[in-house]
Amino acid sequence: MSISHDPVGESSLRLVTPEGEDAGHAGETITNIQHDRVWVEFVRDGLTFDLAGLAPGHPSDAPQVSHRFDLTQLPAKDDYEALHLTPGHHLAGGERLIPIAKSLLGLARDLVDHFDELACVVWPPAGSAIGHQFFESIVTAWLDGGPFPALGLTAFREAVDGALQSEGLDFWIGQELRIEPPLSSDKVTATRLGVRLINQMVLVGGVETSERVVAPDGNRLLMRPSRNGKFVRVWRE
Repeated sequence: MSISHDPVGESSLRLVTPEGEDAGHAGETITNIQHDRVWVEFVRDGLTFDLAGLAPGHPSDAPQVSHRFDLTQLPAKDDYEALHLTPGHHLAGGERLIPIAKSLLGLARDLVDHFDELACVVWPPAGSAIGHQFFESIVTAWLDGGPFPALGLTAFREAVDGALQSEGLDFWIGQELRIEPPLSSDKVTATRLGVRLINQMVLVGGVETSERVVAPDGNRLLMRPSRNGKFVRVWRE
């Protein structure tokens, strides 16, 4: 990770801690002030990313959160401010490509590791807020060849008909997962199954035709895209 854009060359990159103290580190440059927007461009894996919301500019807007992982409560707005990390302009339209998303998350992991003051990471496609240590752990494991971090980069909610439905998987493969009743009746078991299926679906890029799989408990399952293709529905065969 390196800082690649230094349009001013005089200010220093810094966070603001809940106590209002400067959390910057020597040797880290630089900010660019344009209409009260302070931002820095980073390079990771040969790709550029922008970090906005730095002091002394205005903070970024805090995204909405529906799910929390390893986080008992959200940081209070009066105590923390939001930073916004996005792919650079030349990557516009490629945000959903796995290599770009992995580099973005890897950079976020590096920042979390570098700045202890960062309380959590919010992943907007899933509406999830992920605790500092948990985020660092799951992203590191994925980058090192481990399973896709379904609990965090996606989430699950119960639909009105009792199905267990993913949120945020659409960002990765253009489909959401639905584990249908009665397979979804045990939410803990269904969530574990969902995590395994999501890891497979991200690896192969989605499901286009009916497929048969075997669950960890030995049950045979049928996976089938919905008529509009937006969901992958799962039943016991």
